[in-house]
Amino acid sequence: MNDSSWGAPPQAGYWAPTDRGPVQGHAPAGPPYDAPEAQHTRPMPIVPDVPPHGGNQDDDRGAARQAGPLFRDETPSARPPGETPQKPEPMHDAPQPAPPKKSAGRDLGAAIGVGVGLGAVIVASLFIVKAAFVGVIAVAVVVGLWELTSRLQERKGIKAPLVPLAVGGAAMVVAGYVRGPEGAWVAMALTALAVLVWRMTEPPENYLKDVTAGVFAAFYVPFLATFVALMLTADDGPQRVLLFLVLTIVSDTGAYAVGWRFGTHKLAPRISPGKTREGLLGAIAFAMVAGALLMHFVIDDGVWWQGLLLGLAVAASATLGDLGESMIKRDLGIKDMGTLLPGHGGIMDRLDSLLPTAPVVWLLLVLFVGSG
Repeated sequence: MNDSSWGAPPQAGYWAPTDRGPVQGHAPAGPPYDAPEAQHTRPMPIVPDVPPHGGNQDDDRGAARQAGPLFRDETPSARPPGETPQKPEPMHDAPQPAPPKKSAGRDLGAAIGVGVGLGAVIVASLFIVKAAFVGVIAVAVVVGLWELTSRLQERKGIKAPLVPLAVGGAAMVVAGYVRGPEGAWVAMALTALAVLVWRMTEPPENYLKDVTAGVFAAFYVPFLATFVALMLTADDGPQRVLLFLVLTIVSDTGAYAVGWRFGTHKLAPRISPGKTREGLLGAIAFAMVAGALLMHFVIDDGVWWQGLLLGLAVAASATLGDLGESMIKRDLGIKDMGTLLPGHGGIMDRLDSLLPTAPVVWLLLVLFVGSG
């Protein structure tokens, strides 16, 4: 029978209720316990070894003090029987910890600086030489493909061939600008075929997985980006592209501002825990107001109510695009697609809401004011 079978020793100063008084002629040796719970022996304390001769007396007393009292009844918490324990007085003057402040989770200074720099490059290339902006789109597509294929290989072991994707993606953007939608579709088909053929130079294991990821990457990044080049082909192409960029940025800004200040109800907690329904309402409100103003003052023959519908569609597509890339990153187990842009992550982390919004804006502008 081990020591644990005896139960925990009683606390010092505890007098158990009993129906029997003390035995005549004998003083109680200690606090009586109920018989079923009484310990047969009292555990011996562990006493530190004290040198019999030659030891330092002060050191011995210090060691004894560090070892603690020899018996439980000698602890400072021991009380005479019947004494009520005193509750400590609450400390009203103790400083309370400050509530945690909300944080954006990124370096806002770096993010703003990079955003302003990118905006300057985009505006300069867009309104000075339209063809230069096509080059900006092509560079963003190639870098985005590199980030996506690199993360797929690192996290999932999927080897989507980058060379045919990069060449075909850049050609897709140029073909869309030069030949219109037909050129974009032909370039997309040829890029998919190049991915299938390029992958044949390696062993057949995981062939289907690799080419499927390659075709997905070709559609997700360069093909969707081609619709920006299609907007640029119109006579007021720079204004259409500017409207597309501003509406997407305003939608993201409204979602962030309103969600950060008022967000309490999660929009899609399993995909992106930071997004809220209040943030989505903020994105819709900001984008609709901006859409009405831009359609009226920037787009030729544009009407304000068309801008309201356009802003609503942009808020929906931008949110879905953001959630779509969040789903990809959650599946890959990463926070950002890259580290190229300080405060933002990678190029793909900036294209997530722009890519699915481009075909939506292009189509609605064609329906509202034509393709010219």
